[in-house]
Amino acid sequence: MTPFEYITVLISIILGLGITQIVTGVADIIHQWDRMRIYWPHAIWILLVFVMHIHEWWYTYDLKKHESWYLISFLFTIIYPIMLFVLARILFPFGAMDNETDFKVFYFNNYRKFFLMVTLLATLAILQDVLLEGYPIQDQILKLIILFSLATLAWKKITNETLHKVVALLLLFAFVGSLAVLDYTVE
Repeated sequence: MTPFEYITVLISIILGLGITQIVTGVADIIHQWDRMRIYWPHAIWILLVFVMHIHEWWYTYDLKKHESWYLISFLFTIIYPIMLFVLARILFPFGAMDNETDFKVFYFNNYRKFFLMVTLLATLAILQDVLLEGYPIQDQILKLIILFSLATLAWKKITNETLHKVVALLLLFAFVGSLAVLDYTVE
């Protein structure tokens, strides 16, 4: 077994657990559809976090170019999938959804946690790109904008519904746009 294979096993397990959280949460919503009040910005976050898991799994293949691994670089690399798992978990109410669940109320009660996790993810992604991958900081503009925007919304406790809807749509378009523009070929 190569170091790459060894490292990616644990990363894949953690990402699989995060995907399981999302798929289970969506299945619970579908199963109890008559008691759910869906809020579309929250649904966009669910979609974004799901695609972020898939993207991270796909991106993990690039780690094959690293010939030697040190514990510190492995720990640094594994933090991102762990934080994605936590983000997937906090997207859904804890425990069974036996009563009516209003996801608009849930979203506004928890958006600061979502945004904090995404801010931490963006920070970690920037650090990985600059320190481990050698990308210039100028290539990190979109991640920096996301980081500062979400941090500001969370820190100032901004609950303007229109603004939250715009942010969800902009993040969706930015993420889909980056997937369309960037070359994610596996070789």
